[in-house]
Amino acid sequence: MLTPLAARADGPTYSCKDWSQLDQNGEPVIVFTNVPTDPRCRPLRRTASAAGVYRDPPQARARPPGGPDAAAPGPAHARFVSHIRAAADKYKLPEALLVAVMAVESNFDPQAVSEKGAMGLMQLMPATAREMFVSDPFDPAQNIEGGARYLRILANQYSGDPMKTLAAYNAGPDAVRRSGEDVPNIPETRAYVRRVLDLYRSYRADR
Repeated sequence: MLTPLAARADGPTYSCKDWSQLDQNGEPVIVFTNVPTDPRCRPLRRTASAAGVYRDPPQARARPPGGPDAAAPGPAHARFVSHIRAAADKYKLPEALLVAVMAVESNFDPQAVSEKGAMGLMQLMPATAREMFVSDPFDPAQNIEGGARYLRILANQYSGDPMKTLAAYNAGPDAVRRSGEDVPNIPETRAYVRRVLDLYRSYRADR
């Protein structure tokens, strides 16, 4: 059995599928370790832009969302366009919104991992990835679809209100509920919502 990674600032981090622990769908549980025992474990890169949106409440994010280059349009997300279009069409979401969320969450790094363990382009926490039927959070197609699926669930929950949807994506539905079904008065969350919406409008205008 793999040893979960203890909090530490140095040394490589690996993501491994633990076949001794299966979820309700029969998929192996994803664990983090600094002592990989399986050659299939994947080394991870920690990036300053990985924000860590999905979480097991209650968790607070450790850093502001996005990096200084997160807004840069162009070829950064070009290789993911087919996945973005497929997920946007499937879940009836604007492509520009998925691109904006990806920019703020991971700066388009499919290997991004936050301090809280959120993974990939849309920054999926392991539990949420399993709930969204994502078996490999570092696979761009799966990650984008999982993030889009969760955004659609939240959009349905908040009657399509983009601010509440993004606030729940960032801080969790419980935080929105505790705020009277409104955007929580959390500086990071409010900044996150503004950032994503600004990028969304920018990407949409560029189309």
